[in-house]
This record gives sequence, C-alpha cells and structure tokens, in this order.
Amino acid sequence: MKSLINSVRLMGHVGATPEVKSFDNGNKVAKVKLATNEKQKNAKGETVDITYWHSLVFWGKQAELIEKYISKGERLAIEGTLTNRSYETKTGEKKQVTEVRVDTFEFVSRKAQTANSMKESTVADDLPF
Repeated sequence: MKSLINSVRLMGHVGATPEVKSFDNGNKVAKVKLATNEKQKNAKGETVDITYWHSLVFWGKQAELIEKYISKGERLAIEGTLTNRSYETKTGEKKQVTEVRVDTFEFVSRKAQTANSMKESTVADDLPF
C-alpha cells in the first residue's frame, strides 16, 4: 500500500470542463474541479446533502488524457497528495491555494459504460441468428 502520509483518495463528479494549459516544452497541466457529496443531519435532525469541491491538478500524459476524455458530469476516482501554493494577483493581493496533485486516476463512468457495452456485444455474439 502506498504511504498514508499526505495521501488523498476521492471519488466524485467533474464540475466543469477541465482547464488545460500547454507549455513551450510540450508539457501540459489540466485543472479539474471535483464534487463529492456527503449526507449529514442538520440542527433540526433533517438529512441534507452537502457538496464539497476539490481542486485537482494533472500533469503530462495524465493531463492529455483528461483533456481528451473528461467533461462535466464524468465520474472520477483519484489518488494523490495535497499541495499548497501561493501567488499574487494582478492587484497585489496574496492568495493561497490547496490542491490535490493527482498520481493515479480511473474513469469510473467510462468503465461502467465499457463493461455494459462488452456485455451487450457478448450476448449478441451468442445469438444464433
């Protein structure tokens, strides 16, 4: 098992089209917002859905795959590490951002669709006509 120190695992839905940036050296970075949901009871005892938004960062070949195959609403499972960075806006305001740098990921929605397609084609191949 990968070390549990600074390890993040999430499964959720992509909230918008990924932002992809290409660099002069040919490398790419893709940024994705991932929504995860949790049910909690509020002060009145009612069950409510709470959505958490996570900022994901993909580099290199992973960024290329994200750019090619992922769109809003797709379901992803990821594993990565938390990173912090700070920057200064054009107005001089200092900002700090926490992101998940993705090490590995799986297309959860696509797997289910592919599995269903394979089942359908296997069934169709078994028909005598």
